[in-house]
Amino acid sequence: MSRPNYYVTTPIYYVTDQPHIGNSYPTIAADILARYHRQCGYDVHFLTGTDEHGLKVQRAAQEHGVTPQEHADNVVQRYHDAWKLLNISHDDFIRTTEPRHERVVQMIFKKLFESGDLYLGEYRGWYCVPCETFLAGGEEQKPKCPDCGRPTEWYSEPTYFFRLSKYQEPLLKLYEEHPNFVRPEFRLNEVKSRVREGLRDLSVTRTSLEWAVPLPFDPKHRSYVWIDALTNYISAVGYGADEEQFRKRWPADVHVVGKDIIWFHAVIWPALLMAIGVEQPKMVFAHGWWTHNGKKMSKSKGNFVKPDEVASQYGVDAVRYFVMRELTFGLDGDYRDAAMLQRYNSELAGDLGNLVFRTLSMIERYFEGVIPDPASEPTCPLADGATTLYADVNDCMTSLQFSRALERIWEFVRRANTYVEERKPWQLNKEGAREKLGATMYHLAEAVRILGLLIEPYMPASAGAIRRQLGLPPETRPLQEALQWGGLPKGIRVQRGDPLFPKKE
Repeated sequence: MSRPNYYVTTPIYYVTDQPHIGNSYPTIAADILARYHRQCGYDVHFLTGTDEHGLKVQRAAQEHGVTPQEHADNVVQRYHDAWKLLNISHDDFIRTTEPRHERVVQMIFKKLFESGDLYLGEYRGWYCVPCETFLAGGEEQKPKCPDCGRPTEWYSEPTYFFRLSKYQEPLLKLYEEHPNFVRPEFRLNEVKSRVREGLRDLSVTRTSLEWAVPLPFDPKHRSYVWIDALTNYISAVGYGADEEQFRKRWPADVHVVGKDIIWFHAVIWPALLMAIGVEQPKMVFAHGWWTHNGKKMSKSKGNFVKPDEVASQYGVDAVRYFVMRELTFGLDGDYRDAAMLQRYNSELAGDLGNLVFRTLSMIERYFEGVIPDPASEPTCPLADGATTLYADVNDCMTSLQFSRALERIWEFVRRANTYVEERKPWQLNKEGAREKLGATMYHLAEAVRILGLLIEPYMPASAGAIRRQLGLPPETRPLQEALQWGGLPKGIRVQRGDPLFPKKE
């Protein structure tokens, strides 16, 4: 029986940047979605990668005295190292300098030209190199970029235009018929409002740009940014090369992107797909931005949060947990050092870590490390609380409400800790109530097993440690089946380890 497919993507990251909390955030989010859907039995394809063409890269390479390709290779390795550190489980890493990608870019330009959706004209306007954004205005003005505040440069050269204006009404129809196409909802409303104001045709080539894909029918023109960059989502899954693979993987279930590039993904990308006759992705989800202790992160201030530095202090799983728990996905948030410490000590060490450690410690103390038989009390209040967990968590994951899913999981963590205090295993042992003590410890161990499954997408290393300490093999059943209460075999031997989250000062 074939498994359902699930395809999730991150943005592709510029090789003029370095891995930091801003680009780690959507990558961790996409990884959580990929891991969760694998647990649920899906055939998952998780794509990330790097955007390696353009004027920014060309200039950055010149500043470092290397070729653009050498510069890209150096930065790409840093991304590979960062994603390995953060336990990112991507299935593919696309680079826009790969032949498999460049061939598709040229194929799309040829299709657009032959259909009349691409035409030669002249571009005149102000251009922000760092943001790769064009601004309206006459040559006598010299506006600053509204996004980054840097000076812009005047460009005047022949260019091919994509007939974006042609797709204004089809785009509005798409938004109305598929209201989940852009999430969160307020982002969809922003996009619709701007599209209703009118669309201008889009300049998509440059003759002055060397580090880019040449057009097959006019080699002196090279691709400019967005057709090249956006195409990665289909070039990586076989478009134009492996139709069987492409039919299997496309459309993407969700593109996870930053709010700063929502326009390109919610307007230019679907218009381009319409122009080449390809089905739309199911969802584009725009996340917010992080500040650090109330201040915008910037290279000049040197206040970027570096995941490797935080992970060296708290552990990788704690970093993954915090960035998903601290704010609602889709809104802006502030990375505060004090909040990281508080959540770590309270929720990870105090709630989950304490539950796992004392449960296994008491099984070792009272039952020589063997999971007891719960026959005297086959059910308990924890079982009732566990029955709705899958449905609640699944609803949250489907809508990318990561923090809400963690809230729901932690309600169960706290309920299990309360159960310890209510049942008082130490008192039952003192009274010689062995059957009641055995049932109590079984139910606590079963709660720990279920929690290990639920936290696995967020904290895979900690989930693996829980499984091993319970003496269990890797789970092979779909998540919904694995979460059924009573799945922990009696009679197996636990192997308690060190606390999962030692408290920090």
